[in-house]
Amino acid sequence: MAPAAGSTQAAARSGIAGGAGGRIALVAGGSGLVGSALLPLLLEAPEYARVQALSRRPLPLEHARLANRVVRFDAPLSLQLKGLTCHEAFCCLGTTRRAAGGEAGFRAVDHDLVMTFARFALAAGAERFVLVSAVGANAQSRNFYLRTKGETEQDLQQLGLRSLDILQPSLLLGVRREWRSLELAAQLAIRAIGPLLLGRLAPWRPIEAHTVAAAMRGAARSGRRGVVRYGYTEICRLAQLSRRAVP
Repeated sequence: MAPAAGSTQAAARSGIAGGAGGRIALVAGGSGLVGSALLPLLLEAPEYARVQALSRRPLPLEHARLANRVVRFDAPLSLQLKGLTCHEAFCCLGTTRRAAGGEAGFRAVDHDLVMTFARFALAAGAERFVLVSAVGANAQSRNFYLRTKGETEQDLQQLGLRSLDILQPSLLLGVRREWRSLELAAQLAIRAIGPLLLGRLAPWRPIEAHTVAAAMRGAARSGRRGVVRYGYTEICRLAQLSRRAVP
């Protein structure tokens, strides 16, 4: 999937960047479907000496390199996390209109909270910001969900991040702690028809959450600069990059 109009893709090779060392990863949304799969991958990655995970409640995960920072996202992060620095930031924040109580609540998380996290990450020294968005995201869409996702992508580009990786998966497959309305039935149905989505429909194929998580790690390893968007095929390739050994 080629980068959308207006985005830029750096000419850097897609080899693994950033070998073993003392890098710091910053994660928001670590309790969700993708985030909970991402954290163990970052913790086992030799390039990270520390993984800082921001959450509203303590995460059910312990590791010598994990620093779980319980924060209030409705209060300035800069005051709660003084002195925190990072090299890469990974954003897995997201909700549904039903869970958020309506469109206003949905936008407060999928746009406003994402932007708050991105601004903090940039101020903390993030050289790369990796976002889980959605296939079809478009700031001009008539669909509220896709419009919100598109506006978030658009506003992130205005921050001047050195590297912005935007993953655009379709339906996320995986075991949730709490199943969302009709999602179990949807997963069963989409697993059956997914292989039939070919050609121009391929970006809409469902994808395992752990594959998206691996792709986020792969994006950080890619060494690419600028704004790059990844669809289904590219996400799968990034996931493979994540599994390669760091030189």
